[in-house]
Amino acid sequence: MSLETWLAFTGACIVLTLIPGPSVLLVIGQSLTRGKRAAVMCIMGDVIGSIVLMGLSFAGVGAILAASATLFQIVKWTGVIYLAWLGYRQIAEARQTPTTDTDATTKPAGANQPHSAWRSFWAGTITAILNPKAIIFYMAFLAQFINPQADLAAQLVILTLTSSLVVMVLLTGYALLAARAGQIFQSRQAQKRIGYAGGTFMIGGSVLMATTR
Repeated sequence: MSLETWLAFTGACIVLTLIPGPSVLLVIGQSLTRGKRAAVMCIMGDVIGSIVLMGLSFAGVGAILAASATLFQIVKWTGVIYLAWLGYRQIAEARQTPTTDTDATTKPAGANQPHSAWRSFWAGTITAILNPKAIIFYMAFLAQFINPQADLAAQLVILTLTSSLVVMVLLTGYALLAARAGQIFQSRQAQKRIGYAGGTFMIGGSVLMATTR
């Protein structure tokens, strides 16, 4: 793989990740409502999901999805419903948050719930795999960065590591910004509103999924 090809792929990954999509909105929502640990687990899940998606694309599943509009729509709307359900659950949890300011150091809503971090991990993984924006990218553009005359395994490793690093760095940046914003508002009432905002971000991600063609 030439340096020019690698730089082009890296640039494409950066643009794809920077543009707010379902994964970005999910990470922001997790960071706002569940804290940094949940956001980190969500990011790790997104990275794993992206690796799985790249592997499936190389294995030919991308070609199958490209050939079957019905199958693509099934995958897409599964992701839409799943992310909307996560947003609804977050808003429902926010409604149950007390509004009395009894603790000035209140943690984000849901931060102390058992296994919430692993739920965030799986949410990130599933959202990444079912993200139509990523599916379209890997189906339509990934082959353009592959040299069929060179070592395919080595190219797969390079592209996968590059994509994973870009996703990890940029999503971490989004998560830190969201966490910083959440720390400004520590009252119970503010945390309740942050819970609503986090759920809204997730539902917004599902809307983006639904409008992606």
